[in-house]
Amino acid sequence: MSSIGVKEAKAGLSGLVDDAASGEFVTITKHGKPAAVLVSVEAARRALAKDCPSLVAHLKLFPADVDLDDEVFARNRQPSREIEL
Repeated sequence: MSSIGVKEAKAGLSGLVDDAASGEFVTITKHGKPAAVLVSVEAARRALAKDCPSLVAHLKLFPADVDLDDEVFARNRQPSREIEL
């Protein structure tokens, strides 16, 4: 993993993007401290996929014994308040 300052990163962004696309992680520093990491799209997708389950996986966690016809889930069609425009 290479490390580069913001000023140098601005000047050589095209090359840094090529490095990241080839699989290298590029750390961008600000005032000598790591501020960001430039990675390939594929690496970012893999990292995000670990933390965020798919919508289908999330919905499968919903309890199966819930009766969706129960009045708790019924839509209240009454206006909530009167307003003047």
